[in-house]
Amino acid sequence: MKVQCVICDNQHELGNDTPLAKKLRNRPIHTYMCDECHKRIEEKTKARHASGQFQLYSFKGKEKDF
Repeated sequence: MKVQCVICDNQHELGNDTPLAKKLRNRPIHTYMCDECHKRIEEKTKARHASGQFQLYSFKGKEKDF
């Protein structure tokens, strides 16, 4: 199965029987990200978190009374 990374647009080949290929085939909302992009994002996020400038926002919606 041919897949394309959503960030760098490189095309990769996945085996048809791998769990990731099945997930992408059965649920089209899921996207593929290559290992290089995933590692790059992970490293930058950890560096931001270690700097103290990283904030996690939690959006609390109003509870609706029916």
